[in-house]
Amino acid sequence: MTNEPKHSLTVECTVNGERVRREVPARRHLADFLREDLELTGTHLGCEHGVCGACSVLVDGAVVRSCLMLAVQAHGRRIETIEGLSDSGALKDLQTAFIERNAAQCGFCTAGMLLTAHQLTASGEAMTRPEIREYMSGNLCRCTGYHAIIDAVEAVLRSKSRTP
Repeated sequence: MTNEPKHSLTVECTVNGERVRREVPARRHLADFLREDLELTGTHLGCEHGVCGACSVLVDGAVVRSCLMLAVQAHGRRIETIEGLSDSGALKDLQTAFIERNAAQCGFCTAGMLLTAHQLTASGEAMTRPEIREYMSGNLCRCTGYHAIIDAVEAVLRSKSRTP
């Protein structure tokens, strides 16, 4: 027996550039929709309270905690997950920097960290280490102590600021 309500709604949205349409229970969270209905398991569920950031995705270009958003709220919106951004090459510099600085460790938080760092680095704005740390503070990591993550983000920001 499932705890899902019997009432379902149609969700139509664009996920990683592909138009999708699914019937979903009215109270299904976006994270569960992505993981269960679309089999995009790179979006992790950690705290399920919006605190850890492991479930972060981009909704219309903004970082969103998918454990706090209902799938029906994604109707008509553009969703980008770790799979889509990784496959497109949009995360290549960040992924390389994370690997070179051992910022991935167990990997559970990495998808959320990369999506948040992607939004930060996309601005091209120069930031200090404390500013980077503050920006990334909504993503929790139990392995790295954050220094390597901040190093990786800082390196990508520096490389972008040198590019004309």
